[in-house]
Amino acid sequence: MHVTMTVNGSEVERDIEPRVLLVHFLREDLGLTGTHWGCDTSNCGTCVVQLDGEPVKSCTVLAAMADGHTVKTVEGLEQGGQLDPIQQGFMEEHGLQCGFCTPGMMLTARALLDRSPNPSEGEIREAISGQICRCTGYATIVRAVQWAAEHEGADAAGGGPTNGQLETEGAHA
Repeated sequence: MHVTMTVNGSEVERDIEPRVLLVHFLREDLGLTGTHWGCDTSNCGTCVVQLDGEPVKSCTVLAAMADGHTVKTVEGLEQGGQLDPIQQGFMEEHGLQCGFCTPGMMLTARALLDRSPNPSEGEIREAISGQICRCTGYATIVRAVQWAAEHEGADAAGGGPTNGQLETEGAHA
């Protein structure tokens, strides 16, 4: 089966098996290994990507279902050498330890901030409730999202990057 989709801003065309999962297509066919594959049962959330701006567990989506749609992975958050405020927030607030859940958490948080630029702690916790982090206890993840919400608007208003993103200054998240 032939599919065409936009992945991280680039059009991708491939012939695929109809039964291949989106997580495997991203990792194996496109080499986007930032999307992690954890449980294969839709319980952990490490495989979360955005499909047309909404977070989805890519272990439950067939790649064929993404035909004609837009997919964003963690590799697509950084733009032009600038970290997304979510990535910067995770770095500033130590929102990760082992890092396995981090890509999915970041894409979920990005979608939340796109819908609700100033979420409450409860809204943040609800948004990430479908994902498991065995290391942080979630407090630093919540703080990372709050940091991003605070700094995203401040940068755009303060003459920073117009797309709401922060310079990496050599850092990577």
